[in-house]
Amino acid sequence: MPIYIALTNVSAEGRKAMREDPSRIKANNKEIEAMGVKILGQYATLGQYDFINIFEAPNDDTIFRVALNLTGRGIDHVQTLAAKTLDDFIATTKKK
Repeated sequence: MPIYIALTNVSAEGRKAMREDPSRIKANNKEIEAMGVKILGQYATLGQYDFINIFEAPNDDTIFRVALNLTGRGIDHVQTLAAKTLDDFIATTKKK
């Protein structure tokens, strides 16, 4: 399945909700997984983005739905990147 990386920033409302109930993040994960997405990794980060999420999803349409879901749940900004493992990248770029 394709891999996607979502770089996210939390809104002021989202920060307030996280302070009140940090476990809400896990509830959001269950909703994302119910969309057919596997969460490979999640990291809270310092710097330009608040979180980095690594997903495996069946297709672009599914990851679009995930991004919309996130923006409706206290995430102010989502930047989604399609990714390939290094081995897949090498196989794709080899001359035939």
